[in-house]
Amino acid sequence: MSEPIYTKQEQEPASDTVTEVAPGVLRLMLPITLPGLGHVNCYALEDSRGFTLVDPGLPGEDSWSALMARLSSAGIPLRRVHTVVVTHSHPDHFGGSDQLQEEAGSEILTHESFKSLVTETNDDLDLEFLEAGPDDLLELWKRRWESFGPTPWGTTRQPPPDEAIRRWLVAGDGRPSRFRGPTPTIRVADNESIQLGGREWFSIHTPGHTSDHLCLWDPANGVLLSGDHVLPTITPHIAGSGEIDDPLSAFFGSLERVGDFEGVEIALPAHGHPFKQLRERTQHIRQHHEDRLQLLRDAADSNFDAPVEGWMKVLFRERSWGDMAASETFAHLQHLRVAGEATARTDSDGLLRFTVDPHAGAAAVSGGA
Repeated sequence: MSEPIYTKQEQEPASDTVTEVAPGVLRLMLPITLPGLGHVNCYALEDSRGFTLVDPGLPGEDSWSALMARLSSAGIPLRRVHTVVVTHSHPDHFGGSDQLQEEAGSEILTHESFKSLVTETNDDLDLEFLEAGPDDLLELWKRRWESFGPTPWGTTRQPPPDEAIRRWLVAGDGRPSRFRGPTPTIRVADNESIQLGGREWFSIHTPGHTSDHLCLWDPANGVLLSGDHVLPTITPHIAGSGEIDDPLSAFFGSLERVGDFEGVEIALPAHGHPFKQLRERTQHIRQHHEDRLQLLRDAADSNFDAPVEGWMKVLFRERSWGDMAASETFAHLQHLRVAGEATARTDSDGLLRFTVDPHAGAAAVSGGA
């Protein structure tokens, strides 16, 4: 049987080999099973006190076992993990952090705006899940998901696939597994100096993929821990969460900011392999989104006054339709609305409907010339 072909680095399965990818930085690849992804990179930085881990993988037994195996391979005792950095509020990045805090006494460092739906309901989730049998866990989580309310564009939130929920919530013996969001003990603002791995890093707030996304920049060694902000072969999802009026514009600003860093030797992403051409990669990612904005303009006549899910079908193939695709579509439509290229209204069913003016952008450029 031939080996599967992975067209994108981020799809590759996790290797169990621990490698040094920058001075004093070890890469521990952890397995994940999310759409379009095969692993998450956890990075370990050593100092005189022990180790800092960045993004310790998904919740659940499989990921935790893999993390313990990688730490053992690297000769890192669990008790020496003194700090965990969580780059943003997605489960494949914060999953192991709460357990590391409990078992190793680790500090948890995030951006000051960090929050997640799981974090906000930790106590209720624990109490209900401990009482639930394996057959009830799936429906319990789905009801919890629905309680978060509608999307900003007016539709009912869709929970993750059933198999993903089971994998996160049910341990191998059928007992409820651990699924808790972290409680940060250190929250940093933008451009704060942080001592990690025996040297100085700077916290770089990079909203777009999420509103709380955090990169770490080590200018002395030219190392950027880029999280999901800049990935080597796929474009990060832009979350139209409603927390930021124009998340795509915020993302463009964040991309330009890190792309302008001088002396970047290596970027260490949360998925995929380390890469060198950071500025060029940020430009490619921006152009991808500019092309998608143009797709919306080009489709304006045939999608007059359409809900977000109607516009979603312009940007995405059917296999990708769902909340994530709708969220990114919403972010692009909001960008056009804020720029004066679209209008929005809420219809009688509570759905947000957008009308795109394909000529507004050209008129703005002409008027400013």
